Amino acid sequence: MALPLARADDGYEELFTGHFWGLVRLATLLGADDAEDVVQDAFVRLHRRRGRLRDQNAALAYLRSSVCNACRSRLRHLRMARRKHAQLAPPGEAGSAEHHVVHGEDVRALLQGVAALPARQREVLVLRYWLDLSERDIADALGIAAGTVKAHAARAIAALGERLKDEDTA
Repeated sequence: MALPLARADDGYEELFTGHFWGLVRLATLLGADDAEDVVQDAFVRLHRRRGRLRDQNAALAYLRSSVCNACRSRLRHLRMARRKHAQLAPPGEAGSAEHHVVHGEDVRALLQGVAALPARQREVLVLRYWLDLSERDIADALGIAAGTVKAHAARAIAALGERLKDEDTA
């Protein structure tokens, strides 16, 4: 089945060019190893559903929510696959030379701390401090209450502080 063509006035192209790479960064920070694919899939889902959106101004929130959900789903799948194939050695640390230069010890410790957080706390921190979203926008993207966003953020910051303090004394 062919997808209907986007209309010149629907803002889809501007949405894509204005937010694609930011959403890729979001997916990367949430742990997606195929972040560009995750975001492309989210745009395809939006394109298919754009006529059914109640509020056309909610497209960006829909995309953020789709990216968060897809990352969560893919990470869940990876955990299951790793459990199933636990006898295999974990992959070695990989990355480009630039990656290793950019990540100093402090940044590495912070990223490890963020990665160790429960998924919802990690998502809240990434959306808040990387994308600089408001509590209301985070709540909309994750489908939770604004008070829950505050609680997850507070717990995550406390846990990160403890972890980083423990590493400094070690």
